[in-house]
Amino acid sequence: MSIDTSSLQYENDDLMRPDFNNDDYAIACCVSPMIVGKQMQFFGARANLAKTMLYAINGGVDEKLKMQVGPKSEPIKGDVLNYDEVMERMDHFMDWLAKQYITALNIIHYMHDKYSYEASLMALHDRDVIRTMACGIAGLSVAADSLSAIKYAKVKPIRDEDGLAIDFEIEGEYPQFGNNDPRVDDLAVDLVERFMKKIQKLHTYRDAIPTQSVLTITSNVVYGKKTGNTPDGRRAGAPFGPGANPMHGRDQKGAVASLTSVAKLPFAYAKDGISYTFSIVPNALGKDDEVRKTNLAGLMDGYFHHEASIEGGQHLNVNVMNREMLLDAMENPEKYPQLTIRVSGYAVRFNSLTKEQQQDVITRTFTQSM
Repeated sequence: MSIDTSSLQYENDDLMRPDFNNDDYAIACCVSPMIVGKQMQFFGARANLAKTMLYAINGGVDEKLKMQVGPKSEPIKGDVLNYDEVMERMDHFMDWLAKQYITALNIIHYMHDKYSYEASLMALHDRDVIRTMACGIAGLSVAADSLSAIKYAKVKPIRDEDGLAIDFEIEGEYPQFGNNDPRVDDLAVDLVERFMKKIQKLHTYRDAIPTQSVLTITSNVVYGKKTGNTPDGRRAGAPFGPGANPMHGRDQKGAVASLTSVAKLPFAYAKDGISYTFSIVPNALGKDDEVRKTNLAGLMDGYFHHEASIEGGQHLNVNVMNREMLLDAMENPEKYPQLTIRVSGYAVRFNSLTKEQQQDVITRTFTQSM
């Protein structure tokens, strides 16, 4: 079916079932596994790691609002960004972000229970309910690529008259997430683990178990709009890669390399789900349907397979289509009334997306080779 339609998503039962020690679980909220009748989720949206890095560089001043938002600290002043200094500052700002995040979620869900408790739904659960606080991160590939650029290339901040870093000049090349390069893949893994550990230290409403997702749905467009130029070369306002996706067009080494990079992200630190929306052109899978089915099944088997150093992927959306068709659908929507695609976590009719969201989908990587 995935060759003909994008209505299916895939999840790794071999990865999730042992974690629950329970066969009776289901997928809720796009990609999140929960035990049926025993578990509920306090939804928590996501935190913007790319913007957090910019706060770390600028001493807590927002690069777009030009006002102090994060903790006031000395901005980084060197002519070239130093990886160790940026990482140390970012770690400090991630502590602040985690506290702000959990404090906000505790208030939101206390007030929700006080004024709009879902009694009829909770009546269908067991007495001793397992509650999770579903946190999340956005801009993972932007943050990882930015750290990679700072570490392996030379990144010079461009400052305005107030000393605020508003742009960055990159000299040299750097490894980019999505190409099975451990130099940058390890940075992405570290960010996932690091932020989850900070969340786990904090008290949550009703002692909910903190979880984390790498999932943005279509809000990668909004998060990008609110974030300035980043050290990886991404321009201000440009969308982030959705969910756990590499940034648009940066996964250059084919399907296997891209899938392998995402499969390295640890489900143990992101038990609310790691969403990867994978698009590939039909000819890359083969010249006829039987070959395409075989090759797509092989790609998914490899992605979900557990190895010694890789847990295996947790979630996969599959779009088998050409960019040209989406461009035509954008210009002539009446020709494609039923065109369905998968975005980060769900299937949607292409024509129901906003123009910005459609453009984001079109600019994503369409893998041309295995």
